[in-house]
Amino acid sequence: MRPPRDTGQKMSGFAARVDRGRPDSSRVGHVIHTGFHTGTHTRGRMDVSTQGALAGRVALVAGATRGAGRAMAVELGAAGATVYATGRTTRERVSEVGRPTETIEETAELITAAGGTGIAVPTDHLEPEQVRALVERIDREQGRLDVLVNDVWGGEALIEFGKKTWETDLTGGLRMLRLGVETHLITSYYALPLLIRHPGGLVVEVTDGNEEFNKTYRENLFFDLTKNAPIRTAFGLAEELAEFDGTAVSISPGFLRSEQMLDHFGVREENWRDAVEKEPHFAIAESPHFVGRAVAALAADPDRARWNGKSIFSGDLAKVYGFTDLDGSRPDVLGYFQDVVFGGKEGTAADYR
Repeated sequence: MRPPRDTGQKMSGFAARVDRGRPDSSRVGHVIHTGFHTGTHTRGRMDVSTQGALAGRVALVAGATRGAGRAMAVELGAAGATVYATGRTTRERVSEVGRPTETIEETAELITAAGGTGIAVPTDHLEPEQVRALVERIDREQGRLDVLVNDVWGGEALIEFGKKTWETDLTGGLRMLRLGVETHLITSYYALPLLIRHPGGLVVEVTDGNEEFNKTYRENLFFDLTKNAPIRTAFGLAEELAEFDGTAVSISPGFLRSEQMLDHFGVREENWRDAVEKEPHFAIAESPHFVGRAVAALAADPDRARWNGKSIFSGDLAKVYGFTDLDGSRPDVLGYFQDVVFGGKEGTAADYR
């Protein structure tokens, strides 16, 4: 969702549907899809069915430096998987995102601490040769790939809301498409031959919103295309992977409490509710581990093919698999915004957690 426009900051993430007929509709904004604070925290309740369920499985999380990508990698590790965590920011080099505070080495350490095996591999997923070398390494070291998570993004700074397509920066718009679409395609191209070597592989396309929600224009053409492409990618791959007993889905977090969002409000994961005074709708925010647990539960489900080709929210899977966020709640961000924010129903965020 989009924070209020008076925050003065462009942010992407799960976007609230804007009904231009409502006088207060422009008050809801995007939330950055990049982050999870790595300090001390409680783990809430994890669905016991995922504990150890992925032992012997191998996952690649492309774009695992921070945010939802990091949390998905950690939760896959918590379920016992060996996880290759890739990204561009390392302890020696910072990507264009400009955040040296999170690195892929740290992500790998968190994966291992959670009970899995974390392996950090610096990779620019726009460089085909780097991705090819990455997959060859996974094949050489593991001989299999069971889960592919395409979460590369990093285009927040390029979004220009409030402008027509011909008024925006063309170079920035095309860069956004490369970061959010081309990276996913390159990674799938090289990784899928290894994934289909064993039946039951899973591809997760991480995006912003589901198919139904994204019928509403996302206010910027390049952003709209970038966030709808993973939905179509999952739909297409679902057709191609079915004969190999594979599953492809697209998944979206809700109102995400990323590192960058926490920094924006001047809070940490431990005291994130203090930000509700500045942005009341932040009360429905979910930690990146909520979508992380969604992916882990999906990967552990022997009947995951029932989701093949679907576009889903983290909250959708929570209702089916029973996992919770770090605080033990199950935030239903879509229901909250549809009912309370836009539907006029009386209620608070607490009624939807």
